[in-house]
Amino acid sequence: MCRAKRASRQPMTPRLQALSVHLFTALGAALAMLALHEAFERDWAMMAIWLAVAFVVDGIDGPLARSVDVKRNFAEIDGVLMDLIIDFLTYVVIPAYALYASGLLPGWAGWIAVLTIPVASVLYFSDTRMKTADNSFAGFPGCWNMVVLALLVVTPPWWVTAGLVVLLSVAMFLPLKFIHPVRTDRWRWLSLPVALVWTGGIAWAAWIGFASNPALTMTVAITSVYLLLAGIVQQVVPQRR
Repeated sequence: MCRAKRASRQPMTPRLQALSVHLFTALGAALAMLALHEAFERDWAMMAIWLAVAFVVDGIDGPLARSVDVKRNFAEIDGVLMDLIIDFLTYVVIPAYALYASGLLPGWAGWIAVLTIPVASVLYFSDTRMKTADNSFAGFPGCWNMVVLALLVVTPPWWVTAGLVVLLSVAMFLPLKFIHPVRTDRWRWLSLPVALVWTGGIAWAAWIGFASNPALTMTVAITSVYLLLAGIVQQVVPQRR
């Protein structure tokens, strides 16, 4: 019995740890299905919540994977490829459907967006040049989940939404920089708090069922504009050495 107790206290092997991280990453696919179900049900608040949980998993699995060296200890599964597949579901497919089904882009404009966004995004996700030297993104990084969640709060006229979709689809393939609020060093002291305020605003909007709230709308609009344009401004304003 003592031997059994000692055996049960043995730590997980590196290979088992790596497999556990792969399974944690794969959980994002299940979260994507839950979000898609809520989108079919037109429950945008619950869709937002599941997408947010998937976003948290996406943020955690990378450091976990590096800490247990999954490339070495469980190389049979490509964690980067798996992450991209899940990101394509949560960042592109579900938001594109929600853009049409929510009425933000009704009729023919919605169908064009539903077909255009995945095509442009799959090309971008396959581009090996999508990262810049300062850990930003070269071109709009296909974060359509953030775009759609912000639009559900702001609810602009359909033609404004259509114009934004066109501009961002084109911006994927232009030499424009878009920041990562955590990984981009420059202005991180501002970008990270802005991203946290944006996240809090979206969470509150989902909590109240995306009901009209002028103060919340203004907060999400301002923070969204910053996150969208900060990288381009950094290109225009040279960094002091």
